Amino acid sequence: MRVFLFTLMSMVCAVAVAATVYKWVDENGVTHFSDQPHENAQKVQVAAPQTYKAPPVRVPVQSEQFQQQSPRTYQSCQVTSPQNEETFPNTTSVTASAEVSPAPHDGDKLVVLLDGKPLPNFPAGGGSVTINPIDRGSHTLQAVVQDSSGKALCQSPNVTFTVLQPSILNPANPNFKH
Repeated sequence: MRVFLFTLMSMVCAVAVAATVYKWVDENGVTHFSDQPHENAQKVQVAAPQTYKAPPVRVPVQSEQFQQQSPRTYQSCQVTSPQNEETFPNTTSVTASAEVSPAPHDGDKLVVLLDGKPLPNFPAGGGSVTINPIDRGSHTLQAVVQDSSGKALCQSPNVTFTVLQPSILNPANPNFKH
């Protein structure tokens, strides 16, 4: 239902932005906006909407494919913390943990990707690291075992988590100045 309402509202906004908008003030001092011209109305310049194009979603490759391509096989590699769809309210740090079985060997290493970028200082054999500071919003983590040339030998599915941080403008925030 939310998706339907969001789509409907987006379409209405797109039509409103694409149309000519007129503004006028009536005899009572009330300002009106319309897509129809009116006596004493002025055309209003409506700025183009801000848009965002999401990066393409990386499709995880099954570990069986990696086992067929590489003589070095790994039974599993996974993000163990945080859990998928976990939410962290009122925090500025999150601990990320990952493990691989068996342990990386022959120059292979475990890399954990936060939003598609490698986490610095993550232990090459698996373990955990605290991400501090972390921005509010949704993030993804993925564990990938790479050989010395950077080729992926095993990778986990993405784990999505959300960080909620209070706004300083929230009236319930003690730092909010009225």
